[in-house]
Order: sequence, then C-alpha cells, then structure tokens
Amino acid sequence: MQKIHTEKAPAAVGPYSQAVIVNGLVYTSGQIALDPATGELVGTTIEEQAEQVMKNLTVILAAAGSKPENAVKTLCFLTDINDFAAFNEIYARYFTEKPARSCVGIQALPKGAICEVEVIATV
Repeated sequence: MQKIHTEKAPAAVGPYSQAVIVNGLVYTSGQIALDPATGELVGTTIEEQAEQVMKNLTVILAAAGSKPENAVKTLCFLTDINDFAAFNEIYARYFTEKPARSCVGIQALPKGAICEVEVIATV
C-alpha cells in the first residue's frame, strides 16, 4: 500500500491519509471544502463548497498519478439533499466519464461542511 500526500490539498483533519494506492486503484479519503493553505472551510453555498471539494480531489488524484476521468466510483454526502441538483452541476464538470456513484443525505459533516466526496479511481 502506497500512501499519498500532497501539500496542494488540505491536510487530513484526523488520523488518516489523503489517499492510498492498492493494486492499481487509488482510494481517496472524503474531502470537504477546506482551503489547502489555511485549513479553513471555503464558501457557504453548495456550489462554492462543491467546487472546492472537486479541486481538492483533483490534486489528490494527480498526486497519485490519476485524474477524475479515471474514477470508477464516487461516494457523495450532502447535509441537505435538496442541494442534489446544484451539486450535480459542479460534479458533472469534473466526473465527465460518469463513474458509478452513491449520493446520500446526512445530518452533519466535519467543520460544518455541507458536502463531502470520496473517489476510487484507476492509476
């Protein structure tokens, strides 16, 4: 197992890696809308936060030698499922190959975030 870390993405807020590579697949940890430089939450709307999440995931995937187009599965969490359509607009710009996906509404996320996404992609 190879652990992935890049300074271009937010540092982990707990005892975990940004991503790991196992058997030709990269598994990212869930990303929320944290600014990599400050560690602070970016934005208050689903559009702002989803955009930052996708940027964070893109740089983590790049550090692993992958990209969003290589995603085979994503798992998305929204604190307000009514944000589903707006979230999809941002998501669709990054995951153009339409990987398998789950998207669930949940009660809360760390640091008051309103969306979180994790990815499994080929390397």
